[in-house]
Amino acid sequence: MEVYLIIGSALFFVGVLLSPIALRTGAPLLLLFLLIGVLMGEDGPGGIEWDNFELAYDIGSIALAIILFAGGLETYFGDVKKAWAPSLSLATLGVCATTAIVALVLVVLLGFPWDRALLFGAVVGSTDAAATFMLLQQRAISLMGRGKETILLESGINDPVAIFLTMVFVSIVDFGFESLGWSTAGILVSQLGLGVVFGVGGGFALAWMMNHIRFPDGLNAVFVLSGGLLLFGITASLGGSGFLAVYICGVIFSARCTKPLTRILNFHGALAWFSQIGLFLMLGLLVTPRDLVLQIPDALAAAGILMFIARPAACMVCLTRMGFSVREKLFIGWVGLRGAVPIFLAIIPVISPGPIAVEFFNEIFIVVIASLVLQGWTIPLAAKVLKVEEQPETAEAARDP
Repeated sequence: MEVYLIIGSALFFVGVLLSPIALRTGAPLLLLFLLIGVLMGEDGPGGIEWDNFELAYDIGSIALAIILFAGGLETYFGDVKKAWAPSLSLATLGVCATTAIVALVLVVLLGFPWDRALLFGAVVGSTDAAATFMLLQQRAISLMGRGKETILLESGINDPVAIFLTMVFVSIVDFGFESLGWSTAGILVSQLGLGVVFGVGGGFALAWMMNHIRFPDGLNAVFVLSGGLLLFGITASLGGSGFLAVYICGVIFSARCTKPLTRILNFHGALAWFSQIGLFLMLGLLVTPRDLVLQIPDALAAAGILMFIARPAACMVCLTRMGFSVREKLFIGWVGLRGAVPIFLAIIPVISPGPIAVEFFNEIFIVVIASLVLQGWTIPLAAKVLKVEEQPETAEAARDP
């Protein structure tokens, strides 16, 4: 027990200790934690051998639920009203369009079979809430209009569609197109419908209890966290999207709770950081660098297709007639970061009974690294080149009554 405690706490300690270097150099923090996990793996100086994908999937589910719940708590309800239409369009049609475009180009240019190309597109189709929340906080970029609200809200609600598409295409890869049926559409309706219903209901219920029940100060945040995780488990067990439910619950709760939220937000913010660090360290441990070499060419080509063709095209289509300039659409497209969610989704086909092996996971890992390095490192530059940053005098005028 002491050995595991020393190793685990040392990884977190070193990662946080090195974070000022990442901030100073402009490197994405999540990339740092991911690389520390890789270095501690079997090919690195750490020499830790760990390839339990099933356990990683279970731990990753809980970590993502905590991250999304914290993201919902920190989402101002006014931002939701301001950006719900473009965010919903990107979270649904945008994910589907990105999936389709990536698959089409992979088939035409790289000769991927259709079923595997569609699966690849689905896994990388959604932006990552953990990477997006953290990177925009790290960069502190002030955007004109509804850009930032759209980016954050989209990343919080687009996971259910990506998860659904991943499940569908895993089934196709494993059992063929004949595995599809009316039940498939029912799964999507169930995922989205129950996620929204339970999220809204859970948010109102949790806020009502917090407003009417007096807890000791130290238990308020614990009560909210346990309520969010309970909602996640119930929604998922009934066939809904627990991830969507906890995010919506967090938004509703923070809007309806009349008690001071400072301690609750601080607690969940720290827990979200802990979950993000742990998630990326764990995902890094799953990777064996010597096995990545053969996948690098195809994975980098897929990353280029995603960043320069699929995501920008999807944003251009989905944000049509929604009041965004071409420059804003291009910037929203560029901030479509891939992070823990694609790597997490890549575990599903690996642990399924079909033909997909760990090489698929390695390819997705390379795509995420490419996204974090290229997109994550150049977000401030992209904002300046595209001229989407709010001018200081404009921001100051907006704050004045």
